[in-house]
Amino acid sequence: MLFADRVTKTFGAHDLLTDVSFNIADGERVALAGHNGAGKTTLLRILAGEDSSTSGSAGCRNGTLGYLKQESGFDTEDTLEEEVWTAFPEAREVALRLHEIERALTHGAVGGDAAALVARQTELYEQFALLDGHAIAARVDRVLRGLGFKQADRLKLCDDFSGGWRMRIALAKVLVRHPDHMLLDEPTNHLDVNARNYLARELSDYQGTLVIVTHDGAFLDKVVKRVLEVAGGAVVSYTGSYTKYLQQREKRRAQQEEAAARQERQLAKQEAFIERFRAGTRASLAQSREKQLSKVERITRPKDDATTKFSIVAHGRVEQRVLDLRSISHAYDDNVVLLDVSLLVERGQKVVLTGPNGSGKSTLLRIAARQIEPSEGEVVWGERARFGYYEQHQDEALDPSRTVLQEVLASAGTATEGQVRGVLGKFLFKGDDVFKPVAVLSGGERSRVALAKFLIQPTNVLLLDEPTNHLDRATRESLVKALQGYDGTIVCATHDQAILDTVATHVYEVRDGECVNVRVARPLPPVREAPRRGKKR
Repeated sequence: MLFADRVTKTFGAHDLLTDVSFNIADGERVALAGHNGAGKTTLLRILAGEDSSTSGSAGCRNGTLGYLKQESGFDTEDTLEEEVWTAFPEAREVALRLHEIERALTHGAVGGDAAALVARQTELYEQFALLDGHAIAARVDRVLRGLGFKQADRLKLCDDFSGGWRMRIALAKVLVRHPDHMLLDEPTNHLDVNARNYLARELSDYQGTLVIVTHDGAFLDKVVKRVLEVAGGAVVSYTGSYTKYLQQREKRRAQQEEAAARQERQLAKQEAFIERFRAGTRASLAQSREKQLSKVERITRPKDDATTKFSIVAHGRVEQRVLDLRSISHAYDDNVVLLDVSLLVERGQKVVLTGPNGSGKSTLLRIAARQIEPSEGEVVWGERARFGYYEQHQDEALDPSRTVLQEVLASAGTATEGQVRGVLGKFLFKGDDVFKPVAVLSGGERSRVALAKFLIQPTNVLLLDEPTNHLDRATRESLVKALQGYDGTIVCATHDQAILDTVATHVYEVRDGECVNVRVARPLPPVREAPRRGKKR
């Protein structure tokens, strides 16, 4: 049902995809795997018809197609419920007319007007039933509840939701539509455990064709039965779960390594023979072997995936009391998200904030970063604290008209271009990659640029809001290791279990307006004071 036939996609002088071909049968559930920037999102866009290939063809042969992009889009004046119903324009129009008639009848239409309205209402009810409106309403209710929306959320304007919840709205629109085929780009980003488990069940029960991109291997194991690996401009198919794909991939790499080594030994023997007898009595035989050797197709050794390697160093020593949030309360209109919250963060602590989406974690971080003023309370920073704030959607603030190098240089302060290029190299932007326009980067690449831009600034306190979202597995692991080794102070909101298990020294749950210390994850290392030197005699 979904296909690619000799697809090549070129950006400038760089071939992102080269002569790619595959078929995905009706009802198959397939993952696109590969590191950030390999071309997964581009391939999804081409399959969805939102981008064109440089050569070749790709797309959907028949049936309806639902596509979840990494960037959500909606009418900011719509309520949540209105926006989700836009997936069914005809049924939505009938439902709106029914609401208008109900309001008119409620407000006292009488006589002939009331009779006409009742007659029209009956017609619309019949039309709504023919459009399967009641089943749609039940599906909308199930999906919204499954993704964690409360009943009160349904009348909120889409513009009032945070970025993570907006992505859930976009996902809900695809799921309620229940198309014949679904293309999902990073659907698990910003989902808490409950919503992620619900989505896994929903997709496992889905009978249509599914192509999904996510770096969550455990999630993919529950959903997919085939993996298409995008690497080096090519696509290789593997049958089975994500875990089986990793096993098959390692086995294949080992076999390729062994075959390449065996061929190299054989070729070395032939080359030694040719060199030995090139000018002797057996020169003609040597020349014949040399011709045969030139026709041999060389087996290349598998290349190791490039990985980010970086560390984070704190600049300058801060006081013992780094951050003191005193009796913080905050509300958005009538929605109180924080109520009398106090939190003291001391030097060297790595504080992790957990809790469901919308509970107030991001709000608390934004208040600490002085991005917003709290409704009540006080924020007190240590005098020598130099904090950096990494927003949940930091990549969205990048300037698409700039190159990667220009974007990071803009935040680099006194750092030279050479120093910036050195930092970018650690984030896999090497050589001419630094001149790529931000506009053509994948979501994962944009996240790497945002991370490089953030980390090049001199800080001794890190405020991080879901820093591992959009990062591939290797980059995520590098970031977690860097946070482990960071010698400054951290306050981080995250659902990432690796950060909770290996980075956090203190864990607080933000829920129902409160911020409660749920555990001390691990003790701080003892502080070793430098020995005092005595006076010279």
